[in-house]
Amino acid sequence: MTSRQPILETTPQSPRESFHCEVVRGSSYGARWHFHPEVQLTLVLKSSGYRIVGDNIAALEPGDLVLVGANLPHVWHQDESGPRKKDGVHAIVVRFREDFLGSHFLQSPELETVRRLLKRSARGLAVTGTTREMAGGLMRELARQRGLARLLELLEIVNLLAASKHLRPIASANFSPALRDSDTPRMQRVMRFIHDHLDETIDRDAVARCAALSMGAFSRFFKTRTGKTLPQYVNELRVGHACVQLRRAEAKVADIALACGFENLANFNRQFRAITAMSPREYRSTFENHAL
Repeated sequence: MTSRQPILETTPQSPRESFHCEVVRGSSYGARWHFHPEVQLTLVLKSSGYRIVGDNIAALEPGDLVLVGANLPHVWHQDESGPRKKDGVHAIVVRFREDFLGSHFLQSPELETVRRLLKRSARGLAVTGTTREMAGGLMRELARQRGLARLLELLEIVNLLAASKHLRPIASANFSPALRDSDTPRMQRVMRFIHDHLDETIDRDAVARCAALSMGAFSRFFKTRTGKTLPQYVNELRVGHACVQLRRAEAKVADIALACGFENLANFNRQFRAITAMSPREYRSTFENHAL
């Protein structure tokens, strides 16, 4: 797999979040050999496969925690030699750009250790020892939090890693990937189109035309770069938008569904539960209870 050209993958980040956190559950990781401009932190809670980071391959086990630097090719792969288990994979994946808090933030004198950490992450860093235990707990908490609390958890994790002596380089020192970013302008056009029409019916033909690709070619192009089909990606963005509205306003659920681009309440409820594991009303009630 490492001999193949890595693909540029676009992170499905909402414009309403400064970094992306995803809880991966299912029979596989749904990813291919790829790279992206974001730094990635991956905690494996359940898996029996392997990971490839740069030119290094290693078996996966619960508790495996790795920091992958920007544009470093990588893939996490579930072992499919035995019976395919629907719940074989459980992981938490966090992606953030180095300038996600502003172009000048990282240049602050207080962040010298963080700058060194991000530079070291260019080879990938395996987190070990007590740092792995502490950071793993913080990762679990981060996945449960929202808003400022989630951001503070990420900063605490980064601070912990920056001060740790329990980080081991993964890829060899002379690993130098040949990256292909020729698709970046095309993906930028596609993402801009999706976000501009998120509250409308998004026609797949129109998105394919925006990418200057046929329908079949666009479907393959989009899936390999996002790890999701167009409907999956759009539904996740719309549900994320709905979560914001459910937390901020007293609007009726049906009105929020329509405002977020869902054609009917039944489909909205179905997609919302599939993505958040609760109904919109349960989500609003849970948030209100936690806010008390």
